[in-house]
Amino acid sequence: MNKNTTVSLAVVSMFAALTAVGAFIKIPLPYVPFTLQVLFVFLSGSLLGRKKGMQSQLVYVCIGLAGFPVFTQGGGIGYILQPTFGYLIGFIAGAFVIGWIIDKIDQPKIYHFIVANFAGLLVVYAIGVPYLYLALNTWMEVPSDWSHVVMIGFVYSIAGDIIISIVAGVLAARLFKVFISIRNKNNIQNQKESIV
Repeated sequence: MNKNTTVSLAVVSMFAALTAVGAFIKIPLPYVPFTLQVLFVFLSGSLLGRKKGMQSQLVYVCIGLAGFPVFTQGGGIGYILQPTFGYLIGFIAGAFVIGWIIDKIDQPKIYHFIVANFAGLLVVYAIGVPYLYLALNTWMEVPSDWSHVVMIGFVYSIAGDIIISIVAGVLAARLFKVFISIRNKNNIQNQKESIV
């Protein structure tokens, strides 16, 4: 394993770990607690790009499903039955979308990161809210109409997530040059190895 591969694995693992830490910084709410996980989802997509950003969240989810208590309510394969599991799937897709948007911009500014974060946030909710509705109304046997689900799965937390989107955009703009230099070094090294 070369140095650049090690660095890539390290940053992917770091953001997976940060997302796990974010799960424990939370405000309890009915069914869907407000956490800081989404902050690290935004940063992973913005700073690592679409592939590695998505990988970091995939690693996080896989570690939790393997049994490590890194989710807000623990871990294990049975977590797929938790009403919030859709948001975890959304983290993977959201990080990809954010990275995809930023990867297409040569010199992204703060507003680019914020807009990308809003797009990623929409993806998280677009997956998380319907999953919450499905979970409550089927295997959890808690009859809930869409207005109730939207209230607990979207309205209660959207204001905080918008603030986090903006904060993450500012942080990403400040950190982007450091991370893009790491990514460029990895790309150059990979190109050299493919030629050899």
